[in-house]
Amino acid sequence: MERAMPPGRQQKRSRGLTHRAAFRLSEADYQAYCEKVAQSGLSPSEFFRQCVLTNRTTIVARRPASTDRRMMLYAVNKAGNNLNQLAHAANTANLTGKASEGTYLAILDHLQWIEQFMTALLGHVD
Repeated sequence: MERAMPPGRQQKRSRGLTHRAAFRLSEADYQAYCEKVAQSGLSPSEFFRQCVLTNRTTIVARRPASTDRRMMLYAVNKAGNNLNQLAHAANTANLTGKASEGTYLAILDHLQWIEQFMTALLGHVD
């Protein structure tokens, strides 16, 4: 014996809505999304379907990264991991008193300089 379903559920199932799509938003983007959904008078799912399926969106495709950029990103990511380890060690040494305040601040200054340099370097690729 089949259970009776509420009218809305039967309608959705008959339209074939069997796949779920999920995405994450920042707090600010989520608030903007909720406002637009409320203004539309639609459910969040219906709003999203209408926007996407009726092409009421503007998609700006990213340019594929060049080989040079991919290589640079790989190097920056590898270095970034090591720099994060250095920052963590410096912070721990500072908190436990194993490093002076001056040494700690000098390390942070150098790490910030490296970050700025690597960011600028990525700006010159592609």
